[in-house]
Amino acid sequence: MGLLDLLIPFMIPVKGVVWIGEKIREVSENELFDKSKVNEKLLELQMRYEMGQIGEEEFEKKEAELLENIETIRRYEEEKEG
Repeated sequence: MGLLDLLIPFMIPVKGVVWIGEKIREVSENELFDKSKVNEKLLELQMRYEMGQIGEEEFEKKEAELLENIETIRRYEEEKEG
């Protein structure tokens, strides 16, 4: 019985855990870097401001955060492509 025969039973579960970890990372990245969701939040924010549900200061603060998120997504997409 060689060393490889001893390691194979342990490698199968490890590969499964690695695969699960990769899938979790993939789903997390897709959720975190979904530009359409950020655009939806921007639209919702604009509507809330126009309807008087939030003030100008809160609007500007949240808008700046969302625009920063879009810039982060853009940089991430560039790094992923290049």
